[in-house]
Amino acid sequence: MVKLQLENLGAGYGQRTVIEGVTTTTFLGGEVVAVVGPNAAGKSTLFKRMAGLIDGPGQVVLQGSAKGPAGISYMPQGLNASARLTVYESVLLARKQLTPGWVVHDEELRLVDDILEALGITPLSFRNLGELSGGQQQLVSIAQTLVREPEILLMDEPTSALDMHRQVQVLNFMRTLARKREVIVFIAIHDLNQALRFADQVLVIADGTTQGSGPSSEVISESMLRKVYKVEARIERCSRGQAHILIDDIV
Repeated sequence: MVKLQLENLGAGYGQRTVIEGVTTTTFLGGEVVAVVGPNAAGKSTLFKRMAGLIDGPGQVVLQGSAKGPAGISYMPQGLNASARLTVYESVLLARKQLTPGWVVHDEELRLVDDILEALGITPLSFRNLGELSGGQQQLVSIAQTLVREPEILLMDEPTSALDMHRQVQVLNFMRTLARKREVIVFIAIHDLNQALRFADQVLVIADGTTQGSGPSSEVISESMLRKVYKVEARIERCSRGQAHILIDDIV
C-alpha cells in the first residue's frame, strides 16, 4: 500500500516564500484527503511542490509506491489542452504522454472509454474542447488526470465550476476510486461540509503553513473555524452520523 507524508515542506516564487514547514500525518492508499484553507493560503503551491513542479525545502516521503514520483499526478484548476482537440483526443493524448511511441493499444482505448463513461461525458467525446462549458471542461480535466492511473492524485478545486449534482457525482466517484485502487486522493476544496462528508483526512493550510492534519471529524472543529476562517460556527451531526457546519457569525 502506498503511503505519503510531508516533512517541513516549503516552496515559493523568487524571493517570496508561499509555504513553509508543512508537516502532516501519514496518509494511506484508499484515503481521500481534503486540503482546505482560506483563499491564497498556499494550497495550489503545495500541490505543485508535491508534484515536483517547483523546488523547495523539506521532503515528500513516499513509501510502497511502484512508480515513485512518476506516480504523482497534479490536476490544475484550468484545462490543460488545445481547444482544437476533441474531448477523446485530449484524454487519449494525456495517456500517451506516459508511454513511448504513438501506437495506441486496445487497452488504452478501453481505459479512455471507461473514464469518460464514469464521469458521464461520453456524449461529449467528439466535441472540440473550445465548445465546452466551464463545467464540462473541468470534467475533461479530471478525465485527463485519471487516465494516467496515478498512485497519488492532486486535484486543485476539481468541483469549483460544477453544479451540485455534478459535485456530488465527482466526489462520490473519487472516493470510490480511492478505495478500489488504493489511491491517495488529495482534493483542494472550499466547501467544508463536502470535506466532512467525503474526506477521510483533512489538511488545513493557512498563512502558508499547517494548521491541522488528521481525521476530518477531529480537524474540522469549532476552534479551527474560529482560528482559521474567523467565523463562529457549530458542528452538528444528523441522525445518520454525518456532520454539517452551521455558521452563526463572523469574528
